[in-house]
Amino acid sequence: MTALRRFFILLVVFAGFAPNLASAVQPDEILGDSKLEARARRISVGLRCLVCQNESIDDSNAELARDLRLLVRERLKAGDSDTQVRDFLVRRYGNFILLKPPFDWETALLWGSPALLFAAGAIPLLLGLRRRRQSPPPDPLSPAECDRLASVLNGDIPSE
Repeated sequence: MTALRRFFILLVVFAGFAPNLASAVQPDEILGDSKLEARARRISVGLRCLVCQNESIDDSNAELARDLRLLVRERLKAGDSDTQVRDFLVRRYGNFILLKPPFDWETALLWGSPALLFAAGAIPLLLGLRRRRQSPPPDPLSPAECDRLASVLNGDIPSE
């Protein structure tokens, strides 16, 4: 096996582990109970960092994200279910804290905007195609115009 081939195999193997290495959870935050820790990770992956806004609190190094990770773990240690922890955070921070907010009246525009943008682009396009089909075909060339065109294409007469 060549060195280059081994390098690419190792690259693929390490790329598979990369999402796990990106976690910002500090060792002092990790719970002793592995089941509770797994639940905390499942919850925190779905929660938005309010500072970074495009990262989960599990991936963010912001202080607020750390505080939220600790809050999730405290609530789990107190005996709350996963749903109770999420509901507590949504009551406190609103649906914005969820990376995937639920579909309801408050978020309908957020979820419907891709369809609205698609329709805003597709409707003029369809109307233009329809108008093009309904317009009459152009008038055919007269015999004089056909002769002139043929002579220009043959190179007999220079084009103007």
